[in-house]
Amino acid sequence: NCASSTRSREVMQEFSSTYEQQYAVALFNSVRFEIEGGGGPQSQLLHRKDPLAGRSIFSGSLFQYLEENQKWRNRFVSVPNSYAIRLYERKTAYDRGLHPKVTINCAGYKVLTSMEEYLELINTSLPGIKGKVGNQPFIKRVTQFPLILWHPYARHRYFCVMTEKEQKKWHAVLQDCVRHNNNGISEDLPVQTPAFTNAVRLYRQAKGHYGTWDMMCGQPPQILANLVMETLHSDLRDMIGPRLKGKMQQKQRNWMLISDAVYRQVLCHTNGRYKELVESCEVQRVPLDARLRTDMDQIVTSKEHVTNKIRALVSPKAEQLLQTSVQPYISSILDALMEPTSRGFSEVRDIFFKELVELSKNSLNGGGKEKLGDNMEKLSMLAFHPVKMQSCYDKVEELNLEGLQQRFDVHGPSVFVSRVQILMREQMDNSVYTFEQLFNQSLESQGQEDMCKTIQRCQDRVLKKYDYDSSTVRKKFFREALLQIIIPYMLKQLSPTCSPELPRFKELIFEDFSKFLLVENIYEEVVLQSVSKDIMMAVKEAAVQRRHNLYRDSIILSNSDPNLQLLGETPSVEWSTKFGGNEVDGSVDVAEVKEGGSSRRRKQVVSMIQLDGVPLPYESCLEVPGVELIPEEDAEMTEGKDGGKDNEDLDPCDNPKSPDSVNEIRGLINPMLEMVLPASERNQEEDSLKRTGMEIRTGTVISEDGLEEDITHLTTKVETVSRKSVRDKSSPQAILQELKGMRKHEADKPEEMVFESTSEETEVRPDASEQTAEVSTAESDGESSPKSPLVTDSSLGSDSGFQSLTSKGMDEVDPLPLNESLDKEEKITSPVKVVLV
Repeated sequence: NCASSTRSREVMQEFSSTYEQQYAVALFNSVRFEIEGGGGPQSQLLHRKDPLAGRSIFSGSLFQYLEENQKWRNRFVSVPNSYAIRLYERKTAYDRGLHPKVTINCAGYKVLTSMEEYLELINTSLPGIKGKVGNQPFIKRVTQFPLILWHPYARHRYFCVMTEKEQKKWHAVLQDCVRHNNNGISEDLPVQTPAFTNAVRLYRQAKGHYGTWDMMCGQPPQILANLVMETLHSDLRDMIGPRLKGKMQQKQRNWMLISDAVYRQVLCHTNGRYKELVESCEVQRVPLDARLRTDMDQIVTSKEHVTNKIRALVSPKAEQLLQTSVQPYISSILDALMEPTSRGFSEVRDIFFKELVELSKNSLNGGGKEKLGDNMEKLSMLAFHPVKMQSCYDKVEELNLEGLQQRFDVHGPSVFVSRVQILMREQMDNSVYTFEQLFNQSLESQGQEDMCKTIQRCQDRVLKKYDYDSSTVRKKFFREALLQIIIPYMLKQLSPTCSPELPRFKELIFEDFSKFLLVENIYEEVVLQSVSKDIMMAVKEAAVQRRHNLYRDSIILSNSDPNLQLLGETPSVEWSTKFGGNEVDGSVDVAEVKEGGSSRRRKQVVSMIQLDGVPLPYESCLEVPGVELIPEEDAEMTEGKDGGKDNEDLDPCDNPKSPDSVNEIRGLINPMLEMVLPASERNQEEDSLKRTGMEIRTGTVISEDGLEEDITHLTTKVETVSRKSVRDKSSPQAILQELKGMRKHEADKPEEMVFESTSEETEVRPDASEQTAEVSTAESDGESSPKSPLVTDSSLGSDSGFQSLTSKGMDEVDPLPLNESLDKEEKITSPVKVVLV
């Protein structure tokens, strides 16, 4: 604690001094731009300010690993429009607006889908402590489809799902959360944002760190915490690592808990200190702004004079370095950036075009205004549908700067990949919004006659504008990326000879202007100007060749559609309301949250659905009925409100303390126990079922076609999972065989289960070599984990959940003390022989 607090104060003190200087420079540049004007080509597509207003992104259920008790628990997950991950014990808690158990900000995280990837990262966390090939981490996965959130400093998060389809969709959603939260610096602050980014860059350069930085992600307090941890983390690792005791997995787990605790403390300190810093600078903004507007001409003249003096010193050295070490590689860097970027933007165009084709087909097939409203509602959120946009993002993931990273001190392509993906999403949303406004205007003037031609005309106009805007956005990105790669390299090479000469130029700046004119900033501008010409020429040549569908700079479409800009001032169209569509229908799920006596409903961008009518009995995510031709549904969900407890207003059958519920469970469990268990073990298993809150029901019914059916019910406190099987097609042995396919693991692990069925009987024996398993029961927490032999069906509905040991609202359960045993084994009862007759 002392080391982290001391390091945080040192870093923030030094950073604050740099930020205050850069704040005045950024204010000068902002006021000068406001007075002189300027800017690039005008955007042809419209842009909406808050596209996700009244929306939520996703919700569903999955399993989470709790490190506090080393068990897996079913959790309901909500992703609101802030892209934070909120975990609830059950869906009912979310529906009633209670506190989430955990809220995760994904900035700085990586989403992993295999234990092999995770082991490679975690084995490098401690020097000298590496696991052997094939070693398992300190968690035991219960399915083959994990989802892991990895962070270099914060606590890791472990999830798993039951099917590969779920894993892919959850992976897309989690990646979107990371992508959105990494882009946490607002571009709407013309002074604070450049002041902060320049201060971080100059601080790292003063420490000898040039080039891009992968941890420049999240909001400013998070970035500052990463800045502190960049040096503090390695020092703590060298100091604490040799003192960790126990097995390799235990050392890794203990180190992760220590790192997370330190990171939280540092983040708390940087958060408070940054707020104070911004407030102090904002207080000085008004007098500084007044001085700038009064003396702008003199300040600009003084800057030009100092710039010429510095250019005379730097230009010869910069030109020589540029010719020998930079110019030969500009075309190679540009090609590496252009290929995947252009493919990604082309994929955005194709997906947008296909969605409009589907819209035309649906209009031809009829369906009325309500159907049109539903289809337009889905189209309006296309840019924020991570599953549909995943193919676009995958194209950019192919960006590879290998061979250039070491030469130009680029840590990796992740910074550029994330930026391109954000730009693609913006262009998709601009295209959709422009189409919505044009289409709505056409409907109001021409009516709904000949809908296909109306859609075609609007589509052609939007695609033409998209081609122009995407070309402009890509060329701007290429120039910025080249500068991000080349400028740090040149500054690093020129620093030994140029930096010692810079202090003497401070004498040329009047004291009244010294806050707005810094020699270091002018020096970097001179270096930037020396290479800008070559970069502009390289991008211009690429546009002339038309290799990547780029417009030439001479092609300007400004004011080509002046009436369209007027539409941008109108609010977004509520299509379901405009066409009288029923928001609460069979294709969406709706929940309401009470807030101050009023209810609030949120439409959900992504829903987990069944494809092609194929049932997924083990789907743990929220399922809603599908719609033909549209494999991804929108749904309406509510965003949970903070407040309240999670133990009130339960139904009698949901409340384990209800006398009626207890009597019913006992009456239904006893006959089943008499059938499957010996008398000596019946009481023991009944007690176990009581503790887990589960019951087994059996019986016989007559189906609609007259066949007699066996029914086996396996229920929890909140929900009931039913499986019906026709006698000539299913039997208890077949049911167990189905369960075997869900939970079957390697037979050489004693804690895992293997069910083996025959035509006569099905047994569970203690010998693993004979395909057996041991039945273990929960010790004292009164919960049921996925490893329990009775919790084998994962088709738990979205309402399912397990009671946690504690409830701390927004706070998580405190981790175990480091001196407590972390690899405590669960008690295993004697093997139970199960014979189904």
